[in-house]
Amino acid sequence: MSFIRHISLDPSLYGLDPTALEFFKQQTGIIGEDDLKQHILAVQAKAFAVASYPCIYNFGFTRLRILRHPKYQSVLQLGRDCTNALLLDLGCCFGNDARKAVADGWPVNQVISTDINQELWDLGHVLFRSTPSSFPSPFIAGDCFDPTFLSSEPGPTSQSPPDLSSLTSLNDLHGKLTAIHASSIFHLFSAEQQASLVRGLAALLSPAPGSIAFGTHGGLPKQGIIWEDVLGEKVEVYCHDPESWNKLWEEAGPFKMDTILEEVTDLEGGIAWKMVWSATMTTKSAV
Repeated sequence: MSFIRHISLDPSLYGLDPTALEFFKQQTGIIGEDDLKQHILAVQAKAFAVASYPCIYNFGFTRLRILRHPKYQSVLQLGRDCTNALLLDLGCCFGNDARKAVADGWPVNQVISTDINQELWDLGHVLFRSTPSSFPSPFIAGDCFDPTFLSSEPGPTSQSPPDLSSLTSLNDLHGKLTAIHASSIFHLFSAEQQASLVRGLAALLSPAPGSIAFGTHGGLPKQGIIWEDVLGEKVEVYCHDPESWNKLWEEAGPFKMDTILEEVTDLEGGIAWKMVWSATMTTKSAV
């Protein structure tokens, strides 16, 4: 899904809630709120020139979606309880959710982030005033619809932890992940692409009971196509309802689904729907 670039950024959309404000102060080392705002606005402008995504335009990257998910605390507990636990942040953009998980205790070298655009991850270092040395969390760029990068087909497996320093694709993580976070991703794609992505992510999860994929994205009370006004253009969006979404995951593996649909208000004051979901491995699956 592509968007136009000539729309002007709107600084009035900026606003950090108290939790996000504290997080960005801690991560950037910028204590003054005005200074912090100007810093974030400057990085936003650079990023929007690279990728004109709505989440960059409307400061979605400041909202710490992972923190607000009802499964987040249990996911953090998995990171404490499981040896060599691995967390993947899909569609990471600047890496804010990955950094939040690290700040809350998940080992930095066991959080993997991926996005189609390497430049956004690099700008994440600018945003958070870090370097690959000071924040050595693995990142891998790639297209999740390229089967050489992510495939649902079984691949070579071993009992030993993967070498994260030499990742060439997400396929190298087949059957290895403890948790996958995927927010504001699925509704960007067609029904067929969403089904393919579910199968690919299911293949990455460890077959051990308790492994989990979780996230939020746009949904509907009844699955179907809607046309949304996104940054000045009409965009076709396919949204699942909870029943159809659960079915995708249940067909991909032995998952227990927990899915709710929340009514929210969009930027124009209209009604929108957000699906909050998790897929938890219930029995040891064949990988």
